[in-house]
Amino acid sequence: PKNYSKSYRGPVSLTEALSLSLNTVAAKLADEVGPRAIIRSARKLGITSPMQSNLSIALGTSEVTPLEIAAAYVPFSNGGYAIVPHVIRSIRTSDGKLLYARQGDGAGRVIDHSTLSDMNMMMAETLLTGTGRAAQLEGRPAGGKTGTSQDFRDGWFIGYTGTFTTAVWLGNDNNSPTKRATGGSLPAKIWKEVM
Repeated sequence: PKNYSKSYRGPVSLTEALSLSLNTVAAKLADEVGPRAIIRSARKLGITSPMQSNLSIALGTSEVTPLEIAAAYVPFSNGGYAIVPHVIRSIRTSDGKLLYARQGDGAGRVIDHSTLSDMNMMMAETLLTGTGRAAQLEGRPAGGKTGTSQDFRDGWFIGYTGTFTTAVWLGNDNNSPTKRATGGSLPAKIWKEVM
């Protein structure tokens, strides 16, 4: 893998690697922990789409939907608890009779406190000094991650505050390249405006 800048930065912390989206570090980490461990973590966070067990999984080569990735980021903002995304909480008749009530909230705690603290610090750094600076919210703590696929086909920004999690995806329906859109450009700006 190559970094977006086409340069190699040498030894860096995981925080710096995440904030700057250093692909070389992500691939090396995937090699150290193994793709199966990455898939297990993704499943715990709620990803249900098929995932390939290869080193490039750390670079986002397994496709997920915006709803899935947004739901997978919710545990970073809510104390570490997985959620099941839903639209309808309940349905009542005009006279108030309950016809449907959503049951269940998710798999429970999926991130322990110390890991959660580390991840939130790292994700916040992405907005402070990394590729997500365009998404930085004035006076509000937030965390997130940019993503840009090969040939600029997709631009992502997924981020959260203490109360909201939002995923922004930009791309073409026919999978053709964009005009060099990166996750840290228009998706990060859209995310900031929405939040």
